[in-house]
Amino acid sequence: MSAHAPDRDDLGEHAEIIQSSAEFADLRHRFRRFVFPMTALFLAWYFLYVFLAVFAHGFMAHKLVGNINIGLVFGLLQFVSTFAITMVYRRWADRELDPRAEALAAQLGGAR
Repeated sequence: MSAHAPDRDDLGEHAEIIQSSAEFADLRHRFRRFVFPMTALFLAWYFLYVFLAVFAHGFMAHKLVGNINIGLVFGLLQFVSTFAITMVYRRWADRELDPRAEALAAQLGGAR
């Protein structure tokens, strides 16, 4: 081990200091305030798709253009929504979460 690398006990103490800080609690609160509603929204959208596929065959089989039906479009929109959520989260994290996490790491970096 190098002279600068902390041992396991030091890392544990450092982690406890960070986790007990008000700044970390605020960071965790902000993260959860974004992620939980977004997860609920996506799950509602996904289960709507599954529900319609199981119980609304006629609606989902309705042809829009050629062999493209509503079920296929909704299925493809599942992928689109996944990528959209990822992009929204990344923009939010870059703007809101990451600067706070970096500031917390810098502030508590000397707590070793």
